[in-house]
Amino acid sequence: MATALFDRATNIASELEQATIADAAALELFRIRYLGSKNIIKDLFAEMKLVPNERKKEFGQVVNALKQQAEEKYEIFKQALSLSDTGTKQQSQDLTMPGFPVPLGSRHPVSVIRKKVIDIFGRIGFQVAEGPEIEDEWHNFTALNIPEDHPARDMTDSFYIEMPGVILRSQTSNVQIRVMETQKPPIRIIAPGRVYRNETITYKHHVFFHQLEGLYVDKNVSFADLKQTMYYFFKEFFGDAFEWRFRPSFFPFTEVSAELDIRKKGTTQWMEILGCGMVHPKVLENCNIDPEVYSGYAWGMGIERLVLLKYGIPDIRLLTENDVRFLEQFEAAW
Repeated sequence: MATALFDRATNIASELEQATIADAAALELFRIRYLGSKNIIKDLFAEMKLVPNERKKEFGQVVNALKQQAEEKYEIFKQALSLSDTGTKQQSQDLTMPGFPVPLGSRHPVSVIRKKVIDIFGRIGFQVAEGPEIEDEWHNFTALNIPEDHPARDMTDSFYIEMPGVILRSQTSNVQIRVMETQKPPIRIIAPGRVYRNETITYKHHVFFHQLEGLYVDKNVSFADLKQTMYYFFKEFFGDAFEWRFRPSFFPFTEVSAELDIRKKGTTQWMEILGCGMVHPKVLENCNIDPEVYSGYAWGMGIERLVLLKYGIPDIRLLTENDVRFLEQFEAAW
């Protein structure tokens, strides 16, 4: 009986040596016959009890060699079949055909306009400055000459956090203060960034938006310099499609103060686009800059408002809803 089992093992080894496969179906049949849960090698191993004790070790080695031979053969067949399939696929491809287009993302219109504005002011020497979005009351209000009883300090207008005297900044003017505290004039900066206001969300207001403020401090800076800077910006940004005007206004951090309105030529409705003015002497003093020696001008504009004007978008909420159908329209923007 033992001799017959050894002969069966020799026959299986011969089968494995001569085996070939042509396709995936044949490979699966090979696996089932030699490596499956009820394969012929396992059946042979089950006959171990019929082998005399003195030959059990030899028989076990023969069966293990068969199993190893089957596994190696299976891997060789599997790899060869995989390479064959790859070659067939490559041959079926027409390399002269154009490739599939790769979809490209688009820049958000707020990012597009923000970069455009920064580039315009950068051409006349303004450098970008940044500061924290979580700010203390000194840098957000007090240093800007905003009195304690000003409505902007109310919790109904600003977002206060649990730490006393700390808020989400309501304008990027805090960057101006921090720069004036740490740098000596001349100072020529722009401060773009997110700001937060406790407002009801409507088609023209939101609880957060992007603002860009500018500051220029040096000797003998005048309102005429401010007007020329604003004229340059609006000419570069809007071209000849719009006309603009200065209108007297009031801000606690500037004196003289003004607002700048624009309207499309041929229309009658003016729209306020930014506030500006000469830096208040008290603000300079709060930053240890002598107002008797230095003067300066500042302005602040909302990036979203420029976006709405530039692209004729009727609702500011569209800019924060992440609607792909809306955002895809700006793929080729600037």
